[in-house]
Amino acid sequence: MTAFQKIYTKLNQITKATCSVNATGVGNEELATVDGRLAQVVKIIGDTVTLQIFAGTEGIGTDAEVVFFGKPPSLKVGEDLAGRFFNAYGEPIDGGPELEGEEVEIGGPSVNPVRRKQPSELIATGIAGIDLNNTLVTGQKIPFFADPDQPYNQVMAMVALRANADKIILGGMGLSNDDYLYYKNAFENAGVIDRIISFVNTTENPPVERLLVPNMALTAAEYFADIKHEKVLVLLTDMTLYCDALSIVSNRMDQIPSKDSMPGSLYSDLAKLYEKAVQFPEGGSITIVAVTTLSGGDITHAIPDNTGYITEGQLYLRRDTDIAKVIVDPFRSLSRLKQLVIGKKTRADHPQVMNAAIRLYADAANARTKLENGFDLSDYDVRVLDFAKKYSFEILAIDVNIDIDKMLDSTWALFREFFSPAEIGIKEEFMKLHWKA
Repeated sequence: MTAFQKIYTKLNQITKATCSVNATGVGNEELATVDGRLAQVVKIIGDTVTLQIFAGTEGIGTDAEVVFFGKPPSLKVGEDLAGRFFNAYGEPIDGGPELEGEEVEIGGPSVNPVRRKQPSELIATGIAGIDLNNTLVTGQKIPFFADPDQPYNQVMAMVALRANADKIILGGMGLSNDDYLYYKNAFENAGVIDRIISFVNTTENPPVERLLVPNMALTAAEYFADIKHEKVLVLLTDMTLYCDALSIVSNRMDQIPSKDSMPGSLYSDLAKLYEKAVQFPEGGSITIVAVTTLSGGDITHAIPDNTGYITEGQLYLRRDTDIAKVIVDPFRSLSRLKQLVIGKKTRADHPQVMNAAIRLYADAANARTKLENGFDLSDYDVRVLDFAKKYSFEILAIDVNIDIDKMLDSTWALFREFFSPAEIGIKEEFMKLHWKA
């Protein structure tokens, strides 16, 4: 027992997830143990300190021993984070050695705007639905909106394996053991484990622990981006489960819920995380891609609704029944920062090709509506339907892994296969360069 630890043995109130104790000299978010279970200070009113107990309060009596640690949750940052798997407390779960390095409090403030630079670097993922139509920029924050039965963890693993980043940091919340092992095996088999850092909370762990995972991941990201000037990509999955954990805690503290049983602080809770995305003038950056699962496809639910206000676009996963594959939906997806890099950090014809392909894809959607309503199809309708099917299969499907130049060349090949130059509507200067077999 060290000198700075304070011990109390009289609890005032116990709920399903929290307890209260009279204590002095305690800080907000400070860690403690209650009857040997890890807890964290969530509210202080006068001398009454409320702690959330991560594993729940079942079996804890009013005479349980409360020991305060004198510090909030922290992570030891350093180069030896790379290639490792940790739990929500930053403790190794991969059988490797304990961390060495500087201890840093998690959940600190986001970067001062004065230290921020306008994002201008491309971050390629190898997935055309992203790179071609919704190009990501370093320092961006963007969510995947997906139904719970879609393979979003596989997509996140693909992004991790393909993205041109110095470090990939995974924050897994409520992962099944199968998903955890999938990530672990995918990283190890691809030989990229040395640039990936993972913080994992599985379904077997207490749900409230999920609240620590994003801050652990972002604290590690800040070390590599700010101190080491590296390009860092943070993958957070699933933010809906993170928000559910927020709801559990707020409801058990008798806070009045807001829309969809979420806490009234949901917007600021999410913004505190997403605003950690940044491009530093010195070259380091933190880009955040997060999964938000939708309940019954409901985009108006408080979680996706608030997320959409904070982030710079969204990526929608959709199963394309014509090709029986999952694609990044070109109609509902949007990267608000793509204009900063397309045609500048990518080939000059990129914006024109992207716009032409989406216009033709939209024409195919109109032709499909005519077909479903029993109208005759024109020759053009038939061709745009064939184009859309091939475009989905060869370009948009998430299992296609090619670089941006290849995406553009493949799209030009489809233009030539199905359309005349006049139907494409691309500037003459690009037609001269690329309208050749």
